[in-house]
Amino acid sequence: MSASFPAPVPRGRPSNVLASLERTRLGLGRLVAAAFAAVAPATVVFGGATGGWAVTGVVQMPLAYIAVAAVLAVFSVGYVAMSRQIVNAGAFYSYITAGLGRIPGVAAAMSALQAYTVMQIGLAGGFGYGMHQTLLAFGHDVPWWLLSGVACLVVAVLGLLRVGLSGTILAVLLAAELVIVLVFAAVHLAHPAGGTVTVDALSPLHLSLAGLAVAACVTIAGYVGFESAPAYSEEARDARRTVPRATIITLMVALVVYAIGSWAMAVAAGPDQVVGLAATHFSELPFVLAQPYLGEVWLDAGHVLFCTSLFAAMLSFHNTAARYTFALGRERVLPSWFERFNGAGAPVWGSLTQTVLATGSVVLFAVRGWDPFLVLFFAGTVLGGFGVLLLMTVTSVAVWRYFARLRPRRDNFGAWPTVIAPILSAALLAAVTVLSVWHFDLLVGVSATSAWRYTLPGSFGVAAVLGVARAVYLRTRRPSAYAGIGQGAPDLGDPVAAASPDWPDRPVGAAGRAERQGRGR
Repeated sequence: MSASFPAPVPRGRPSNVLASLERTRLGLGRLVAAAFAAVAPATVVFGGATGGWAVTGVVQMPLAYIAVAAVLAVFSVGYVAMSRQIVNAGAFYSYITAGLGRIPGVAAAMSALQAYTVMQIGLAGGFGYGMHQTLLAFGHDVPWWLLSGVACLVVAVLGLLRVGLSGTILAVLLAAELVIVLVFAAVHLAHPAGGTVTVDALSPLHLSLAGLAVAACVTIAGYVGFESAPAYSEEARDARRTVPRATIITLMVALVVYAIGSWAMAVAAGPDQVVGLAATHFSELPFVLAQPYLGEVWLDAGHVLFCTSLFAAMLSFHNTAARYTFALGRERVLPSWFERFNGAGAPVWGSLTQTVLATGSVVLFAVRGWDPFLVLFFAGTVLGGFGVLLLMTVTSVAVWRYFARLRPRRDNFGAWPTVIAPILSAALLAAVTVLSVWHFDLLVGVSATSAWRYTLPGSFGVAAVLGVARAVYLRTRRPSAYAGIGQGAPDLGDPVAAASPDWPDRPVGAAGRAERQGRGR
């Protein structure tokens, strides 16, 4: 099947790509808050790291966070270069379409929707479980599913309000949870097991390659969300500058917080005890370790902020998935009513769809009596992280292919971001992907003979096949809609670009003006 790349659109074609979300609403600070809230430092350190120890039995989770960040840093080089070329709420979808063609792009879009939706659903379960544990400490036994359901409704309301409001809420919650994670880390390091601070959890000396691979597959889910800033690019001020900066800042801060927070916990528990304690206490482990040294106020604040971290991440992934849905509706990959947004500039049907899916999943788990922490939260977020891992691998190839076809732009950036980094990140991410599939039973805590070992990762293949079928249908039956795939909305601040029939294939803004002047246009 040959690739099909975006081509100029005839002037007479009815526009299905001019709809865009409310522009210039988000500055750099709010972009970082939105992306970092998805990364969710308290959720990852208190919930992800402890779940990782419990499920994998690998002590060196802190080392895995560092190794994965190094791989993602290489990926970010080409990803950021691409974000300066393409402004589209579809992010992965639009980048893969530009690099590999429309059919792979739509396949990626369906996989991205699945990944971000599963992440949001898993976080809903984590919030209900965490809040249930918090309220138990205050003497109130409230069912986890009721708490998750309330969270889904609150997120539904916030998802329909101005994105700037969500950004402000996320920024406040983020600042508070960063403080609490660092306070707990300081206490853990000040009271090491056996009286000695060790670096065993950071040492590769006693770690097998298989162990590192499993740990890396788990920890990559903790970084999912750092790449989400491009999903807000249509609402960002000076997106070609702020979106790349927000992506890099989010990754670097997450690395520091994850590595220090998880290492400090391993020090306080003892490297020979941390796995067993995590399997016993799960997300309560950091509180159990700090309880003898911190007052009740700090412990209560930690419990509350762990829950608000889950809520903030849930809201962030809700918004990201809603914007993907909007982008696909605008370009008729999904039904056109998904492109509708309200007076606040929020994607209405994309947001409501996420609410229905999350709430329905909570109801299903409640009725079936399934585990909200290990199954819904941990396995769900690991599955979502696996989906994003697949997308990052394909995006790396797409970035290389995009710049290879457009030599002048590649020369402007240089070989590192356009050739070397994308190829290197594609190879590294592909290796992690293969290892993830090989050890998927360990990642989600099922037996080696369980059908879920193959069904869960294989579900992304089903999503991709559905995307291919949809793209082929559009190419055959609705060629005008097919022609609009991956184009997004033009830079409305650049009237020449917006009026041009070939605006999707050219840089806009300052870069576009420079190119046109150089061609005498």
